[in-house]
Amino acid sequence: MNNIRNSKELGAVIRYERKRLKATQKELAMAAGTGLRYIIELERGKPTARIEGVFKVLNALGLNVQIDIKGSATGDKVQ
Repeated sequence: MNNIRNSKELGAVIRYERKRLKATQKELAMAAGTGLRYIIELERGKPTARIEGVFKVLNALGLNVQIDIKGSATGDKVQ
């Protein structure tokens, strides 16, 4: 599991997973229902990327989002 703390780290994970799947940016854009430019900017870590588009891309890559609550003694997670 990756701890992602900013848009650059998120972009790096998305790029890594896309390349691991041997998909082009254009193929990912088509699978996610976004534009090619959106994928390019997201992989570069654009901090103002629309959150709905991020979820579309993550879903197309088969990735999930999990939020850990800091300081939680029981390890509670929001999923």
